[in-house]
Parts: sequence; C-alpha cells; structure tokens
Amino acid sequence: MSTIVKRKSETLEIDFDWGTLNWYANADLLNTQEMTVGKCTIKPGCSNPKHMHPNCSEVLVVQQGTIEHTLNDEESVILEEGDTISIEPNFYHNAKNVGDVDAILQIAFSSANRLTVGEDD
Repeated sequence: MSTIVKRKSETLEIDFDWGTLNWYANADLLNTQEMTVGKCTIKPGCSNPKHMHPNCSEVLVVQQGTIEHTLNDEESVILEEGDTISIEPNFYHNAKNVGDVDAILQIAFSSANRLTVGEDD
C-alpha cells in the first residue's frame, strides 16, 4: 500500500447520546490494513457502553478531561490529560467522564478490522 491521505470529509463520525466516535484510519476507510485509529469524545457525566475487542488490543490516550476507566467490572482507574491505558483483547471495559468538560480520548487498535462485543458499532 502506498501513502494515503484522508481529508476530514472522508473520515467517519458517529454520534451517540453519550458522545462521539471519529474514525480516521481502518480497513473500511481504505487507508490501512494494519490498525484502527480514532477519537472518542465523552460528554461530562456520561459513559460509553461496556464492551470488549476479541481480535485486538487498544491503546487510549486522554487528550482532555478526566475519566474513570473500568476493566472487567473488577477494577477502575482515574485517568487525566496525558495518561495512557493499554487494554488487551477480551477485557470488558468502558470509560466514564468524571470531569466538567468533554473527555477527548485518542484511540488506536492493533487491527484494521476492529471487532467489538457489547457496543452498537
């Protein structure tokens, strides 16, 4: 595959009651066959649904705000701007925005065909 440029108008944005997912690179966008890259925005007081990825790991970097990230309903951790969490495949997880501003999370997955169990997309 050669170098591919995707303009903002060519990416995918999905709105939910709790926030927004933006997808910048994945197999469906035809700009990589190796990974998925995106952004998750969670509104204050809201959380994304509990879910897991059976075919890939996920790395999440908090760009803005404060979240409480829960793993397998067993443990949770507070993450603030600049903090990173790495999540292995098959771990149920979700993030709750516990701050006063939108939480903005950069997300990357080890597969261009990210599978999700427990989330609508």
